Order: sequence, then structure tokens, then C-alpha cells
Amino acid sequence: MNILVVAAHPDDELLGVGGTIAKHVEAGDTVYALILGEGQTSRFDRREDAGTQIVEKLHGNTLEADRQVGIKETYFENFPDNRFDSVALLDIVKAVEKRVRELKPEIIYTHHRGDLNVDHQMTYKAVLTATRPMEDCPVKEIYAFETVSSTEWNFAYGDDQLAPDMFVRLTEEQFRKKLDGMEKYETELCDYPHPRSLEMLRAVAKRWGGVVGAEYVEAFETVRIVR
Repeated sequence: MNILVVAAHPDDELLGVGGTIAKHVEAGDTVYALILGEGQTSRFDRREDAGTQIVEKLHGNTLEADRQVGIKETYFENFPDNRFDSVALLDIVKAVEKRVRELKPEIIYTHHRGDLNVDHQMTYKAVLTATRPMEDCPVKEIYAFETVSSTEWNFAYGDDQLAPDMFVRLTEEQFRKKLDGMEKYETELCDYPHPRSLEMLRAVAKRWGGVVGAEYVEAFETVRIVR
């Protein structure tokens, strides 16, 4: 199968689904990643203060990280970091539609609608719009993943709260590939107890593992399945 991960920022693809990607690749599936936002520029007072070298270095880290889990190709769109709400939703939809037409993925993994980060929310909306279940749509399954430092920080309730109903068991080796990939993100990986630390990623995987009687697990909420 062809699998597409649609993420808002560099590192989201590994935070949310890194181990599952490795599992797909081991099973013979082909995995692609679409990173919609440039990353990092929101850390400056003005977007233009970031400079192209910072973004280019981050994207270089992304390619190194994604190779660790077996992603075949990573595509970048460079929408403004943490400013997706300043862009027409249609522009983001068209970026997703382009890759769906080209790659014909059967499964898409993307952000949860209830995440705190506005870019994650817009990404979710764009994916749903770009993959309307028409007769010619190749996408049969869509799953929302947890993005640490966004999903849990929204302190959401009701429909906005992540409600996992699919749990992917990971081997030690598959989970290790996720951590090895995250170590390539020099500017995104943080020290414990930050959620984007290796220790917390392991704790989250063990927490979901405890729910279903496994060592390491990534949890997902089903958005749509068409059989």
C-alpha cells in the first residue's frame, strides 16, 4: 500500500506516527510524508528575521530523520509557521490534493482536530477537504495521531478530545527507529520533562501500551474508513 503522512511541521511526522511508519515499511508498504509548514519561523518576532538558512537546516534534519524510519520521500510546502490561519484554506487543500493525485495513498495519517496548535487544526481540515470520499478518491482510511506538546496541551473535552480507537503495537526496534529519527531534529528535541524529549516519548508509548497490554504503542483516532 501507499501511505501518506500529512503533518503541519517538521518533526510532527515522527512524533505522531514514527513507529507506525517503521512498521508499515517493514510490512512492505511505501510511506511518503507531506510537511505543510516551514517550521521555526514563528520563534522570531518577524517571519523574515528567520532567514532561509534556518529553514533549510531544519528541512535537512527532516530528511535525515525520515530516513531513519524508512520514509521514501518527503515533500515540503513552506506555509508560514504557526500562521496557517493567515493562509486561505483552499491553498492548503490544493497542496494536499496535489500529493493525493500523485501518490494515490490508500491510508492517510494526520493531526487531530482538537490540537492546540492552529496549524494542526488547519491541516486536519485540509486533509478532510482534499480527500472527500468521491468515487475516484484513492484514500480509504484516515487516522488522526497524537502530537505531544499540542494534543494534550489543549486540555480538550468532548468532541475535541483525542479518543483513540486504533492502537498500533511496536517492537523495540520499531520504536527505536522513531527515537533515532527524533535525535536528528537538533532544534526540536527537548530535555526531559518536556513532552518532546526522548524520555517522554517513551513514557507516552508505554502509557498506550499499558492500555492494550503491549510494551510500546502509538494510538490513533479513526476519522474515516471506506470498505
